[in-house]
Amino acid sequence: METNNIAKRTKIGYSDEVSYVEEIPRPVVAVALNYPGNQLIPAHMHQSAQLLYASEGVMTVTTNKGIWVVPPERAVWVPMHTQHEILTFGRLSMRTLYIKCDGVSDIPKQCCVVTVSRLLRELILHATTLPRLYDLKGPDARLMSVILDQIQSLPVTPLELRIPQEPRLNMIYKALSGNPADNRSLEDWGHKVGACSRTLTRLFQAETAMGFRQWRQQFRILEALKRLGQRESVTKIALDLGYDSPSAFICMFKKALGKTPGQYFKG
Repeated sequence: METNNIAKRTKIGYSDEVSYVEEIPRPVVAVALNYPGNQLIPAHMHQSAQLLYASEGVMTVTTNKGIWVVPPERAVWVPMHTQHEILTFGRLSMRTLYIKCDGVSDIPKQCCVVTVSRLLRELILHATTLPRLYDLKGPDARLMSVILDQIQSLPVTPLELRIPQEPRLNMIYKALSGNPADNRSLEDWGHKVGACSRTLTRLFQAETAMGFRQWRQQFRILEALKRLGQRESVTKIALDLGYDSPSAFICMFKKALGKTPGQYFKG
């Protein structure tokens, strides 16, 4: 999914503060970093698992399998050895937990977006103020143990978009990335990419576990979240995404995520 100001993206790397984190002999290490909007952290991976938490702003995490949008008060779980890149939308306050998974059983095996409880939020924010080499037998270590317990029970939030790799489906994905308002039917797309709608339906289900309309709606929800993070108006977003009116867009958004756009970000 592309944004209108893609040309303004700036590539950045992780700071020196992060480069040595994985060498710290502690089960959990917390790092606080702030980024301006439209910053791209190029593809990389870690020896530790990560919980990337957005306390302010919106980011996307992209792997070769999909895109995860992380609005405020959500986090994305990134398993160890998973290559990923991060793109910020609006000013981003990122709080990251680097987690060595030895002895931790109930954690996600794949990337996913999770909802951060108020308790876990406060624990994460406090953890970023602790010494990196905290006492393994002291209160700081016990706090990190509570964080691990909380992570193992986080509810997954459906903010993922699987990127189809089949060439004809990928052509549709790229076309929608350039024009999210494109409302062509699957039959119309079939004429463009050289396949009947029945074949495309089967392929979408196999690659994304969704029908085409459901997948396109998910695409638009995630695109809307990124734009809302950039403080675009609901009216502009609705029209840019192909909805007849702001009310139609708000209705779809609330049906999918349980809240209106304003309530979602305010919460």
